[in-house]
Amino acid sequence: MDPFNFNSPGLVNLLVSQSSQTIDLGCSEVPKPASKRKWTTKEDVVLISAWLNTSNDPIVSNEQKAGTFWKRIEEYVNASPLLIGSIPREWSQCKQRWGRVNEQVCKFFGSHEAALKEQASGQNENDVMKAAHDIFFNDYLVKFSMEHCWRELRFDQKWRSHSFSKDGAKEKRKEPAEEVPVDQDVRPPGVKASKAAKRKKHTNEAAFDQIESILAAKNTISKQKILDRLLAKTEATLSPQEVSLKNKLISEML
Repeated sequence: MDPFNFNSPGLVNLLVSQSSQTIDLGCSEVPKPASKRKWTTKEDVVLISAWLNTSNDPIVSNEQKAGTFWKRIEEYVNASPLLIGSIPREWSQCKQRWGRVNEQVCKFFGSHEAALKEQASGQNENDVMKAAHDIFFNDYLVKFSMEHCWRELRFDQKWRSHSFSKDGAKEKRKEPAEEVPVDQDVRPPGVKASKAAKRKKHTNEAAFDQIESILAAKNTISKQKILDRLLAKTEATLSPQEVSLKNKLISEML
């Protein structure tokens, strides 16, 4: 009998019985790798709010450790009622996402400033935004996709002072510096140029003086109206603050 006869009934039955058996590896033993979740617009807004509120807290923001700071950010984000039902974020994810948001918004801030400088007469905010996106794409060869973050941060003084204090160049789009030849002689201004500069200076001073006089007149009229209202009241109906204010205005008007 040939020991390698594959037509043998016993060998066929053995192979069939082995192929019908299933191997259960168990889900706990072979976990699936966690997929990377994208941040939603709502999550970005909550993260920005968490960073601003934690940074603005004078008690905990000064000299707090980085780990403690981002742990507070994590607690703020996961406790937000806007994210009920969402999978919680870890502090390391919040830190990484904030770094990305801050970097991109700083860059677009410079692009928007450049677009404002180039704004032509008749252009509106939509035209400026379109130009800012074009400038951003030309500078970094990628579209800006965090406009919702920029709108949350653009007017916040805490963010501006924190983000631009380390590198003032971030706030403005980099522009090539003008090269001045070293050996070029600096000529003093001529007589005509000096006279023109003086005339311009005197014109500006006259305009400033006129503005100051207008503001002073308005201030005097406003004080006079307040004093008239106070004088129309009897002494018995005046509060101590109103009496003090009335006496002060009378002394200033004399």
